[in-house]
Amino acid sequence: MLLNAVETGDGDDVVILLHGMTGSAESWWRIAPVLAERGQRVLALDLPGHGLSYRDPHLTIDIAAQSLIETVQMRTPGRRLTAVGHSYGGTVLAAAADRLSLSLAVYVDTICAFDGGQDHDALTARYERDRQRRMDAAWLRGSRPFYSATDASVEARAAERFDPATSAAISCGDDVAHPPGTGSILVRAAPSAFVSDADAERLTSCGVDVRSIPGAAHTIWYSHFDEFCTALPELFGT
Repeated sequence: MLLNAVETGDGDDVVILLHGMTGSAESWWRIAPVLAERGQRVLALDLPGHGLSYRDPHLTIDIAAQSLIETVQMRTPGRRLTAVGHSYGGTVLAAAADRLSLSLAVYVDTICAFDGGQDHDALTARYERDRQRRMDAAWLRGSRPFYSATDASVEARAAERFDPATSAAISCGDDVAHPPGTGSILVRAAPSAFVSDADAERLTSCGVDVRSIPGAAHTIWYSHFDEFCTALPELFGT
């Protein structure tokens, strides 16, 4: 099934943006216009169970990756593609990367792997509790002081549209591992709860260009926007 897309810009080259868990295409609201101003066509996608995309209580990473591939192929035939995936979105991107003919893949604070074997009902309930908190923009700003008012509004709206059962499903099968490929870029917070120093060293040894941003939050461009752009001159030219 195809994914909902928010399109910005009309350049010949295309940048695909994939948000993290509980986010949405709107999570890139500051990033997309900057890329468009640089002549890029930007497609920010809602992953399954997020935003306005489909729900599937039996979702797997492979199913989400296939939806990504079909959406990109339908909307951007013959275009030069760059893709950026944050956290969960990075895992989906890594699972699809070999079939997308990307000129560059960028991963944000993720090793594109996680443990499976979770209980679906219990994890759905946990995600629902988190969703209820995140729907409150004031709570988001209180717990994430680096959020602007717009950041909080965007993420609260994303929480309203988030389907816990769909996202829980991806953790209820086998373990998932789709490591970033050689030649890709990984931008990580330092320290990071998701990409340890040992992970960074291991990925570097495998040909991944690891770039660290000290003090950044997991959603790096929210807490350290300028540093995030500077870390990716391939995209932002800074």
